[in-house]
Amino acid sequence: RLDVLQNRPQKGKLVLVSAITPTPAGEGKTTTTIGLGQAIAQLGESVCIALREPSLGPCLGMKGGATGGGRSQVIPPDEINLHFTGDFHAITAANNLLAAMLDNRIYHSRQFDIDPRRITWRRVMDMNDRALRHIILGLGGVVQGVPREGGFDITAASEIMAILCLAEGYENLQARLDRILVAFTYEGNPVTAGDLNATGAMTALLKEALLPNLVQTLEGVPAFVHGGPFANIAHGCNSVLATRMALSLTDWAVTEAGFGFDLGAEKFFDIKCKSADLDTAAVVLVATCRALKMHGGVDRKDIEKTNPEALVKGLENLDKHVENIQKFGETPVVCLNHFPGDADS
Repeated sequence: RLDVLQNRPQKGKLVLVSAITPTPAGEGKTTTTIGLGQAIAQLGESVCIALREPSLGPCLGMKGGATGGGRSQVIPPDEINLHFTGDFHAITAANNLLAAMLDNRIYHSRQFDIDPRRITWRRVMDMNDRALRHIILGLGGVVQGVPREGGFDITAASEIMAILCLAEGYENLQARLDRILVAFTYEGNPVTAGDLNATGAMTALLKEALLPNLVQTLEGVPAFVHGGPFANIAHGCNSVLATRMALSLTDWAVTEAGFGFDLGAEKFFDIKCKSADLDTAAVVLVATCRALKMHGGVDRKDIEKTNPEALVKGLENLDKHVENIQKFGETPVVCLNHFPGDADS
């Protein structure tokens, strides 16, 4: 329910968890975020965690799930990692509705004189499917549409995911959807989702998806798990609404930003914080021995082996991230995340 934010001040302090440049397996930002939230709760403070929703594609791929590990987990992990509350499915439907309406407009109407060679909007599905990245659409004769190149992205890469996570409410959501650029005309004029009158139906599809999802950790700490845009093509943070709820309902809110500090956390400060008028009370920088060794020149297959020289050399990467954080006026708390198989150096 969004009405919990009405007449309720944001009393909490916001803690951001980020990381040094990660290895492909990740350095444990989510695990650290959950663990930190549980530690604050152990001190008797009221705290809430705000995380991104896992994408089904990476979950079933090499990356795996994104609900933490060990005692630092949000539950139930199987439901969260798979279909959860259907947010990703709603975003997929809204995205593909817009794609269908665009192709339908090209087929039936010359109103906008859309150039099929200059369509920017692609379909999505929440799966890693290499064969669908670049395809030919509209084959099968006159009644099947206009043949053109197209393709599928993963749902988390949809602009609608980024919009959902920056939206402040339903009216703001539809206003942002109206501005989505989908194509250009032969004269070079932009065509938006608003021009196609698509956003009313899209907003209806996203009605439930806009509502933050509340779960808990293994130790009973409340956690909002809502939204999951990728940090390499969007801002890489959970929804503004979920973060606002965490700040309004508890004294501490612990959240994360995708990838390393130079990617997701930079966008957290420059996009999310500026858009939603948020301010951080502390920043945690997660590092691991294996990541430091990789940045010290060790091949990925050898990073589990002891190599103190490479570890020391890799500290240059850590130092640079600390320097970047200080540019935003914060001095980070460096957290060394130790994996069970890690060597001591």
